[in-house]
Amino acid sequence: MILTNLEITKQVRKKQINILPFDENLLNPNSYNYRLDYELLEFDDNLDAKIQSKPKKIVMTDEGYTLLPNKLYLANTYEQIGSKKYVTQLIGRSSIGRLGLFLQVTAPLGHVGTNHKWTLELKVVQPLRVYPLMRIGQVTFWKIKGRKKQTYSQGEYKNFQSAHISKFYKELK
Repeated sequence: MILTNLEITKQVRKKQINILPFDENLLNPNSYNYRLDYELLEFDDNLDAKIQSKPKKIVMTDEGYTLLPNKLYLANTYEQIGSKKYVTQLIGRSSIGRLGLFLQVTAPLGHVGTNHKWTLELKVVQPLRVYPLMRIGQVTFWKIKGRKKQTYSQGEYKNFQSAHISKFYKELK
């Protein structure tokens, strides 16, 4: 079951959902708009899953930064988001998608127990200028059913406060 905007607000106040900073103006009927932070990691189109690529670090100003096709960008949410009670799902906004930005296509599902700034995957089909603190995506919160054996407290990508590159190369050794 997905939480409504009123329930998200209620759960934030009860500290069952963490969104820092929280702004009620960013609520939608059943989601919360998260914003893009200031830093991007830019990769060229020669990625190899066995080799840890060295990204170019970009710190955006108020003028923003133009994302280009044939590159992968990693960024992070401005907000720290998480819950020990609800599952998060980070998705794009349709208004941004209609500009040609693919956001969180492969990894939208968070895990119960995570609470951090989320790494975002960005890919564009045409040049697109993005800006720090722009409303780039939405997070939804889902009630879980059944007992859980574990939380994501031991996961590879937990507790980050900035974008992080893939650690998939560790699985290929």
